[in-house]
Amino acid sequence: MVEQDLIIAAQSGDRDALVTLLRDIETHVYRTAYYILGNEQDAMDAAQEALIRIYTKIDTYEEKALFKTWVQRIVTNICIDKFRRRKPTVSIEEHNMVFQSERDVEDEIVSAYVAKDIQEAIEKLPEHHRAVVVLRYLQDFSYNEIAESLNLPLNTVKSYLYRARQQLQSLLHEYQKGGVRG
Repeated sequence: MVEQDLIIAAQSGDRDALVTLLRDIETHVYRTAYYILGNEQDAMDAAQEALIRIYTKIDTYEEKALFKTWVQRIVTNICIDKFRRRKPTVSIEEHNMVFQSERDVEDEIVSAYVAKDIQEAIEKLPEHHRAVVVLRYLQDFSYNEIAESLNLPLNTVKSYLYRARQQLQSLLHEYQKGGVRG
């Protein structure tokens, strides 16, 4: 079934169609929540809350907005609310990696540092800047889709992205010099 057919069926009370829709979006919802909130547990909570809200509010969805932007608006708003309510914490995640050679080990370590540094830099951004970065670069949303998802004017989205890129550039300046933080 095509997404629009699933939406119509779900709005008409077809539980299977609604479950299919939720399964199709759950990875995107979690990914957005993770990159905005910065830790797995909060992201899982926010994603679950977003999926429940989508489940209970599917009948309020109107075709004038793309379904994915409607969904992202819900998850982003939930994450911003959670972000405002929580106390600052520092999370350190440990990853169990299996390596096949010394070169793989070096590549994996460098990749892990880079990914960790980027995640930490994104976490340091103000919440609205973080949201537009996540939607643009991790969810591949257009500027218009971001504006619609966050209910912001297009020029505000462009401004937030510009400022966020400047902040990320400053936070990740070691990489511009060819170094890796460690």
